[in-house]
Amino acid sequence: MTEYPSGCTTPGPEGPAVDCSEVIAEVWTLLDGECTPEAKARLRRHLEECPGCLRRYGVEERIKALIARKCSGDKAPRQLYERVRLEISRTTIIHRER
Repeated sequence: MTEYPSGCTTPGPEGPAVDCSEVIAEVWTLLDGECTPEAKARLRRHLEECPGCLRRYGVEERIKALIARKCSGDKAPRQLYERVRLEISRTTIIHRER
């Protein structure tokens, strides 16, 4: 995958240039729907104007879709589930004793 240096910028239509590395760092928040409406608008605007970032966003989007398709419905074995649950309770008990 292409990494964008911190100096790679795209001029913003209503403000200062946007650093492409910052946009790429926030792509997953956009894909997961975890960014604010303002951040979403800023990221979308940048993606519309920057072919390199749009291409990178497309790759990340396809990776997310692939993971969802290949891992959906999979459940951890019951033994693993119980082991993790036990470790969590041990950690909680140890933490409370201190």
